[in-house]
Amino acid sequence: MTSVPTPIPSRTQFVLEGIKHRILTGQLTPGQPLVETELAAQFGVSKTPVREALKTLAGTGLVVMNQYKGVTVRMVDADMAREVYDVRLLLEPEALRRAVRLGASLEAAREALTRADEATDTAERSLANREFHRALYLPCGNPLLGRMLDEVRDQAALVSAVAWAASPSWEREAGEHREILRLALDGDADAAATALHAHIASFVQRAFPDTELGQGQWQAPGAESGTQGEEGQA
Repeated sequence: MTSVPTPIPSRTQFVLEGIKHRILTGQLTPGQPLVETELAAQFGVSKTPVREALKTLAGTGLVVMNQYKGVTVRMVDADMAREVYDVRLLLEPEALRRAVRLGASLEAAREALTRADEATDTAERSLANREFHRALYLPCGNPLLGRMLDEVRDQAALVSAVAWAASPSWEREAGEHREILRLALDGDADAAATALHAHIASFVQRAFPDTELGQGQWQAPGAESGTQGEEGQA
């Protein structure tokens, strides 16, 4: 008999989404303590849904629970960025390549890009950018691949929030997004995947210059063996 996942109570979900939004938009910063009583008062709930929400966020890697220090927003450093972005570099370009080859609709990506361009604040733009990337990989035809990328999505957004706070680079990234979408809509699966790989790699290396990514492990399909494409130079 197939087991049915236990739904998260509505109050817990409300608190969960509220805390996540504050973390990913920089209102709660890496290393900041998350005190149950304070959060309960802010959200107008008891400590129970706050406690359950924090447990879920710990499972996704956004917060850290320590027996002595309590709960804090996860710190972002080069090691964390390397781990998260290595996964994205290995999986996300391939997911996009498959989506394009399947002829999947990318209208959701186009709409997210428009929302990002029209955003009036950092939080709105950040959320739209996250939806843009998800709209590229989700229709890849492999639900497991999509779920694996969803698993690191929040952690990647946390890295982005920290990087953007230090050095905003919206315009450059928006231009790269438009080019990726153009190639995908043109049906050039390999070029779109290569452009996406370069986009992801260049972002984390700008934010964390000392980060060494496993870029040589991914190569655009059809590339000659033993050579490294442009994306390896980002």
